[in-house]
Amino acid sequence: MFLGLDLGTSGLRVLLVSEDGTALASSEAHYDVAHPHSGWSEQDPNAWVTACDAALRSLAQSHASELKDVLALAISGHMHGAVLVDETGTPLRPCILWNDTRSHAEAAELDAMADVRELSGNIVFPGFTAPKLVWVARNEPDIFARTVMVHLPKDFVIRHLTGVTVGEMSDAAGSAWLDIKARDWSVDLLNASGMVGSQMPRLIEGTDIAGTLRPDLAQALGLPGGVQVIGGGADNAVAACGVGATAEGDGFVSLGTSGVLLAARDTCAPMPETAVHTFCHALPSRWYQMGVMLAATDSLNWLATLTGQSPAALAGALLEVPSGPGAVMFLPYLSGERTPHNDSRIRGAFHGLDIAHGPAALTQAVMEGVAFGLRDSLEALEATGAQLTRLTAIGGGTQSPFWCQTLANVLNLPLDLPAQGEFGAAMGAARLAICGATGADPGTVMTKPEIARTFEPNPAQLGAYEAAYQRFKATYPALTALPDGATT
Repeated sequence: MFLGLDLGTSGLRVLLVSEDGTALASSEAHYDVAHPHSGWSEQDPNAWVTACDAALRSLAQSHASELKDVLALAISGHMHGAVLVDETGTPLRPCILWNDTRSHAEAAELDAMADVRELSGNIVFPGFTAPKLVWVARNEPDIFARTVMVHLPKDFVIRHLTGVTVGEMSDAAGSAWLDIKARDWSVDLLNASGMVGSQMPRLIEGTDIAGTLRPDLAQALGLPGGVQVIGGGADNAVAACGVGATAEGDGFVSLGTSGVLLAARDTCAPMPETAVHTFCHALPSRWYQMGVMLAATDSLNWLATLTGQSPAALAGALLEVPSGPGAVMFLPYLSGERTPHNDSRIRGAFHGLDIAHGPAALTQAVMEGVAFGLRDSLEALEATGAQLTRLTAIGGGTQSPFWCQTLANVLNLPLDLPAQGEFGAAMGAARLAICGATGADPGTVMTKPEIARTFEPNPAQLGAYEAAYQRFKATYPALTALPDGATT
């Protein structure tokens, strides 16, 4: 038996998986996020430890016999968080999370420094780890002076489970301290933010053994002795392992709160100017790239709030098969945009509204606008050399056939919708545990899920959607030129 742990922003989930990859049971525990000031987002690292132990105990109570056969576990974790600890491993302050924007000025300073983009492979975004430490140094100097080591969130949980301090490549790649080509900490990047190598943990790959579960913890949690804790990985990298997106040509599109279009790569080919993220994969000698839009299903949720209808009701009012692009255009920049614009100040808009338009027209416009935003990410990925011929589609938005077909038409790619089952980050973590503990080939373990339905691009509509996308693409510079103070 194997365990996959998914450390999310709002909770931790544990999945019990057999050696053949069958999901058997799961449990979860939740915790809060604090927002003490505008743009701040923090969490108590000890809340993750408490949730981890509680979820494992819950699973042990319901599946005691199966847990006695657990050989290994691995963790997927949300990226970029800064956990500052003292010499005893005790957190000195709450973790500054991935969606915290207080260090926007520090990020811009680091991003402008020579060789930072070239070494890190990325624009330095405010959510990355390095600018957060610069902010702490300037605003909390006493805490910065006492910082012996910086952990990323899942690695803090690994330290709790094993007593070992390690970092892992896919997670470290989002810190702006890692030379992503060399897969090692960069002295130059550390120096740029006032850090030194001794404050960084030893690096391992996602399939390497981090350590062994502490005997006292194993006994307290109902697990056997000798359970190996495997390196694991960053959430999107591990989710890619869960859907079998591990080699060149593999990819997925996620219609979640935010939108993600991810391509696995066999080579490291960063192009920071596109605002595409280039990170190490959770597997050795592999990388992945992804375009990110900040409001995907969040855009539909926003419209639902305005109209007083549920997102499901809005989506259900549309036909399953689109007849072509609508007359209304939606710019999905409700929270700014990441790829390809890297514009935190841009805001959304409807264009082409008519007195006859109702909720259905607005819903269609929102779905098309999100699809066009993801097309922006696809073009940015293709500029780096990524070649995608089909995508696995995941996330809550894929419950809408209209949205899936629209996205297939806009991307001009087949979209494979998995059957119901486990294929997310928790499953990806369990697969990393299997490979790490048994030496199994990731190619045989990290298979693609069973497909329930494929949405093929409609050849008769491709021209109309291409023309609509070009109009969408031309609208961004016009929107930025509006003198309303809200755009750049």
